[in-house]
Amino acid sequence: MVDLGFSIYDLEYFLLILTRVSCFVFIAPFFSMRNTPNRVRVGFSFFVSLLLYQSLAPSDAVTFETVYEYAVIVMKEAVAGLLIGFGATICTSIVNFAGAIADMETGLSMATLLDPTTRENTSITGVMYQYVLMMMMIATGMHRFLLGALADTFTLIPVNGAVFNSGKLLDVMVRFLGDYVVIGFRIVLPVFCSILLLNAVLGVLAKVSPQMNMFAVGLQLKILVGLSVIFFTAGLLPGAADFVFREMEQMIVSFVGAMQ
Repeated sequence: MVDLGFSIYDLEYFLLILTRVSCFVFIAPFFSMRNTPNRVRVGFSFFVSLLLYQSLAPSDAVTFETVYEYAVIVMKEAVAGLLIGFGATICTSIVNFAGAIADMETGLSMATLLDPTTRENTSITGVMYQYVLMMMMIATGMHRFLLGALADTFTLIPVNGAVFNSGKLLDVMVRFLGDYVVIGFRIVLPVFCSILLLNAVLGVLAKVSPQMNMFAVGLQLKILVGLSVIFFTAGLLPGAADFVFREMEQMIVSFVGAMQ
């Protein structure tokens, strides 16, 4: 006969696991897409937490006497889950940065679209890069890596074992800002260099034939050259996605290390 009984301590421990997992699913890329129904995300968080609860031994560190102490533990688990998911989410903003630079160089920066993943207005090229990144994430199984990383955090950071080191978190964010700019420019470098050469050619033509309206001619040429370069360099986008995924792995490891 199957025994389905459980103690109140088991329920409290399961709820702490559910708190970290649900906060991670709420903010992590791919899982937090706004077009995903909330019921699906809640159910997914519940079943993932149930699987983790079956594989984890109850921690003796989860001790409390009052409801306020338990609320503090819940908040610690929520912040831990949010930081782990945030470490992966901020890396997806790199492609939006690259798309904004590309549109600014080609003259398409005034046209914006609604990004279905974040429900925010972003540039046209940024939306295209975001779609490619999500497809590459599914094709390469990066979403499974995120779940595996979340499961490993319960071994590295047990329930009620998170210690938030503000100095390490600040160092991680400062390092990310440098990688943010470097990776973003590496993605958009072909477009940036092509438009730079085109501006030099237009500058020479403006001196050679001042009677030509270089503003009207240059605006059309920038759009044509920019779209052509984006089209011919589309095969390089998987490599650009690999840059973002490596940065995502490093950020998750760095955030977990800052909470140990």
